[in-house]
Amino acid sequence: MRANLLIRIGWLAFGLTIASCAASTPSAVVPPRLTLPELATRPCELHRLPDDANVADLEIGYAARGAQIAVCDAARRLAVETLLAERELQTRALTPEEGPLRGRFWRRTGK
Repeated sequence: MRANLLIRIGWLAFGLTIASCAASTPSAVVPPRLTLPELATRPCELHRLPDDANVADLEIGYAARGAQIAVCDAARRLAVETLLAERELQTRALTPEEGPLRGRFWRRTGK
Protein backbone atom coordinates (compact mmCIF):
# COMPACT_ATOMS: atom_id res chain seq x y z
CA MET A 1 0.00 0.00 0.00
CA ARG A 2 2.86 2.36 0.85
CA ALA A 3 4.51 1.77 -2.54
CA ASN A 4 1.21 2.53 -4.30
CA LEU A 5 0.98 5.87 -2.45
CA LEU A 6 4.57 6.76 -3.39
CA ILE A 7 3.90 5.96 -7.03
CA ARG A 8 0.83 8.22 -7.02
CA ILE A 9 2.83 11.04 -5.39
CA GLY A 10 5.58 10.53 -7.96
CA TRP A 11 3.13 10.78 -10.87
CA LEU A 12 1.60 13.89 -9.32
CA ALA A 13 5.00 15.54 -8.95
CA PHE A 14 5.92 14.53 -12.50
CA GLY A 15 2.67 15.98 -13.86
CA LEU A 16 3.10 19.23 -11.97
CA THR A 17 6.63 19.77 -13.27
CA ILE A 18 5.53 19.19 -16.86
CA ALA A 19 2.53 21.49 -16.42
CA SER A 20 4.65 24.28 -14.94
CA CYS A 21 7.16 24.05 -17.80
CA ALA A 22 4.40 24.11 -20.39
CA ALA A 23 2.82 27.17 -18.79
CA SER A 24 5.97 29.26 -18.93
CA THR A 25 6.27 31.36 -22.06
CA PRO A 26 9.58 31.91 -23.83
CA SER A 27 11.05 35.37 -23.71
CA ALA A 28 10.14 37.42 -26.78
CA VAL A 29 12.47 40.30 -25.94
CA VAL A 30 14.39 41.49 -28.96
CA PRO A 31 17.77 42.93 -27.95
CA PRO A 32 18.19 46.56 -29.00
CA ARG A 33 20.51 47.40 -31.87
CA LEU A 34 22.32 50.72 -32.21
CA THR A 35 23.54 52.20 -35.46
CA LEU A 36 27.08 53.46 -35.71
CA PRO A 37 27.46 57.16 -36.43
CA GLU A 38 28.65 58.02 -39.93
CA LEU A 39 31.96 59.31 -38.57
CA ALA A 40 32.76 55.90 -37.10
CA THR A 41 32.10 54.02 -40.35
CA ARG A 42 34.12 56.29 -42.64
CA PRO A 43 37.67 55.15 -43.44
CA CYS A 44 40.46 57.34 -42.13
CA GLU A 45 42.16 59.70 -44.56
CA LEU A 46 45.88 60.27 -44.20
CA HIS A 47 47.94 62.98 -45.87
CA ARG A 48 50.47 61.78 -48.43
CA LEU A 49 53.58 63.61 -49.41
CA PRO A 50 54.07 64.62 -53.04
CA ASP A 51 56.84 62.92 -55.01
CA ASP A 52 59.03 66.04 -55.05
CA ALA A 53 58.58 66.94 -51.36
CA ASN A 54 60.61 69.65 -49.71
CA VAL A 55 60.94 70.74 -46.06
CA ALA A 56 57.74 72.84 -46.18
CA ASP A 57 55.78 69.83 -47.49
CA LEU A 58 57.17 67.71 -44.65
CA GLU A 59 56.05 70.25 -42.03
CA ILE A 60 52.60 70.59 -43.58
CA GLY A 61 52.29 66.80 -43.81
CA TYR A 62 53.38 66.37 -40.20
CA ALA A 63 50.71 68.78 -38.94
CA ALA A 64 48.01 67.46 -41.28
CA ARG A 65 48.69 63.84 -40.38
CA GLY A 66 48.61 64.63 -36.67
CA ALA A 67 45.16 66.21 -37.02
CA GLN A 68 43.92 63.33 -39.18
CA ILE A 69 45.16 60.73 -36.69
CA ALA A 70 43.34 62.58 -33.88
CA VAL A 71 40.09 62.54 -35.91
CA CYS A 72 40.59 58.84 -36.73
CA ASP A 73 41.18 58.01 -33.07
CA ALA A 74 38.03 59.92 -32.06
CA ALA A 75 36.02 57.95 -34.66
CA ARG A 76 37.44 54.67 -33.35
CA ARG A 77 36.62 55.66 -29.78
CA LEU A 78 33.07 56.57 -30.85
CA ALA A 79 32.64 53.15 -32.49
CA VAL A 80 33.90 51.36 -29.37
CA GLU A 81 31.61 53.38 -27.09
CA THR A 82 28.63 52.62 -29.34
CA LEU A 83 29.45 48.91 -29.29
CA LEU A 84 29.80 48.87 -25.49
CA ALA A 85 26.51 50.77 -25.07
CA GLU A 86 24.76 48.30 -27.37
CA ARG A 87 26.11 45.34 -25.40
CA GLU A 88 24.98 46.95 -22.14
CA LEU A 89 21.47 47.48 -23.53
CA GLN A 90 21.36 43.86 -24.73
CA THR A 91 22.46 42.61 -21.31
CA ARG A 92 19.77 44.69 -19.61
CA ALA A 93 17.11 43.49 -22.06
CA LEU A 94 17.96 39.82 -21.57
CA THR A 95 18.25 39.78 -17.77
CA PRO A 96 15.05 39.51 -15.74
CA GLU A 97 13.87 42.55 -13.89
CA GLU A 98 14.43 42.72 -10.16
CA GLY A 99 11.37 42.33 -8.01
CA PRO A 100 9.82 40.18 -5.30
CA LEU A 101 8.00 37.85 -7.71
CA ARG A 102 10.56 37.62 -10.53
CA GLY A 103 12.94 34.69 -10.86
CA ARG A 104 13.16 31.61 -8.70
CA PHE A 105 12.68 31.81 -4.95
CA TRP A 106 15.84 29.80 -4.26
CA ARG A 107 18.05 32.23 -6.17
CA ARG A 108 18.81 35.17 -4.02
CA THR A 109 20.57 38.22 -5.38
CA GLY A 110 23.06 39.69 -2.98
CA LYS A 111 23.05 43.44 -2.75
